[in-house]
Amino acid sequence: MTVLGSHISLSSPSYFLGAAKEAESFGLDTFMFYTGAPQNTKRKPLEEMMIQEGLDYMEQAKLRIDRLVVHAPYIINLGNKDNLDTYDLGKIFLLSELRRTKAFGSKLLVLHPGAHVGHDERHGLESLLLGLNEVLSQDGTDVTLCLETMAGKGSEIGTRFECFKEVSARIDYPDRIGVCLDTCHISDAGYDASDASMVLDEFDRVLGLDRLKVVHLNDTKNPRGAHKDRHENIGFGYLGFDALRSYVVEPRLDEIPIILETPYIGELPPYKKEVAMLRSGIFDPLWRESL
Repeated sequence: MTVLGSHISLSSPSYFLGAAKEAESFGLDTFMFYTGAPQNTKRKPLEEMMIQEGLDYMEQAKLRIDRLVVHAPYIINLGNKDNLDTYDLGKIFLLSELRRTKAFGSKLLVLHPGAHVGHDERHGLESLLLGLNEVLSQDGTDVTLCLETMAGKGSEIGTRFECFKEVSARIDYPDRIGVCLDTCHISDAGYDASDASMVLDEFDRVLGLDRLKVVHLNDTKNPRGAHKDRHENIGFGYLGFDALRSYVVEPRLDEIPIILETPYIGELPPYKKEVAMLRSGIFDPLWRESL
């Protein structure tokens, strides 16, 4: 069964409960959220986040708690161990985010692999492995870290499936590692993302589909190989509607949460309309003008 969701913000005053209600109003099966602002370390205490109320609402609304996804903040960078202040902050913050993810009832935490910042991908990969091993030895949860495929902007690591294969093979806790495949990112990194079956065949050949835990379904503002990472609304970018719908109807992605992170139209979220189009298979090229 296809499980469709989107990014939803946790906003005061109702926080997690409000996010669950918004997800239901969009017609989603589940959703993804940050436990606080992605660009800083400020976090509300868990007891103020209306977690149990949100979980109760999800159960009542038949939203998939077992496919609930949390995204780690962008500021965590485990790809450069030479910058000790940033590296140590990243480890401490990731440890906290794993525990917060567990407290929200989720077992899936998406993490950007990081950037090597002036070194090379080998340095970045070794730094990432060292940091992940240290964090996973301490967190005490059963949350799966889903390393996200990246576009290759700047000195980002994690643009090729082979990188995640190496992490999975060498890490001390292989059962705790999965992958989040982002359609915009893999296209910008140089993969042909126009057909889900073809992408999954390659992923399976390199890694094995058992490692794929989350899909981020985004169109891209840039042509293949641009290394830009700029998301576009479904059907309005270089991938196009038919390519992106191929992921929704791909049977090998049944039960894997497919999460939209497409841009707002002004101040309005696009997800209700985008999800409805993906489910129906009918693209409306004028829908953004009607919002």
